[in-house]
Amino acid sequence: MTFIANEDAEGVEAVVALNKKWAKGMINAVLRRLLREEPQIHARIAADENLALAHPSWLLARIKTAWPDDWRAIATANNARAPLALRVHHGKLTRDAYLDLLTQAGIAAHAMPDIDSALILESPVAVESLPGFAAGKASVQDAAAQLAALLLDAKPGERVLDACAAPGGKSAHILERVPQVSLTALDVNAQRLEQVRDNFARLGLTGAVIQGDATDPAGWWDGQPFDRILLDAPCSATGVIRRHPDIRLHRSPADIGRVVATQAHLLNALWPLLAPGGKLLYVTCSILPEENAQQMAAFLARQPDTLVQTLVHPALARYAQFAGAGYQILSGVGNMDGFFYSGVTKKPVTS
Repeated sequence: MTFIANEDAEGVEAVVALNKKWAKGMINAVLRRLLREEPQIHARIAADENLALAHPSWLLARIKTAWPDDWRAIATANNARAPLALRVHHGKLTRDAYLDLLTQAGIAAHAMPDIDSALILESPVAVESLPGFAAGKASVQDAAAQLAALLLDAKPGERVLDACAAPGGKSAHILERVPQVSLTALDVNAQRLEQVRDNFARLGLTGAVIQGDATDPAGWWDGQPFDRILLDAPCSATGVIRRHPDIRLHRSPADIGRVVATQAHLLNALWPLLAPGGKLLYVTCSILPEENAQQMAAFLARQPDTLVQTLVHPALARYAQFAGAGYQILSGVGNMDGFFYSGVTKKPVTS
């Protein structure tokens, strides 16, 4: 009774602060009904999978169809609190050295196996309290997202395009690992590109930051082909629901169709910019096959000069499942977000 009374008082205070005094009676009525009917309400929730797992029926059905052996683990992971993961700037210090700094600061963390830049904090902290954060020694980035730079595998001297770069975490990681590349960070959103510039400045990195529409290269491309293209494509974000719970409320089945069309458009537009023998890495933070394995299968079928590049990395063997022309990390595996990765090479020109 005390708990409900406290909630009642806090709810009334909240609506008064929001200047919605008309809602006071409704708040009181709802909370008192909860007190009266709590056992029945919990029983109804337990009997309905969608309610018990806090997912809309259409989304849970898609997850079940896509991952019949893993759907419950995925839904459970979506309801868990995501950890604070860090990416250590290898150009400044080793991961072990930064782990020592965390220990000295009284911040408990552990290294992520097979992802040599990744640390997971035992409990989240404000970034301002992270040692050397302002000096660029570390950044916040999920361990699964850190695989992008590793799988792209850019080499010194190569031209690299991050086609949907904002807020710049993956671009920054590429430059941290291989500062000798010529990197272009492209995004259509000018405001979000300021985040890319801010990240580069904090980390001490140099790259070209360009506003432009990746589906319309004529507006920004200089005509020189790229050796590597990272396409971190717009997606349903169904792999990061634990970080953004409102995704399950704001997405609809129609949204999936629209984003699949956008992804296909991006792949078609960017492919001509890749040099023969070059590599495109396609990435999403989705767990839905139509955005991932099916998307890449359709792309390979319509592009005659493609070669599927088998992605090889110990982290994929540890955390990912093979999925068509790529690899899928499911939400919660290794306490990571859900990500899909697929590598495609352009056939060399033959005389």
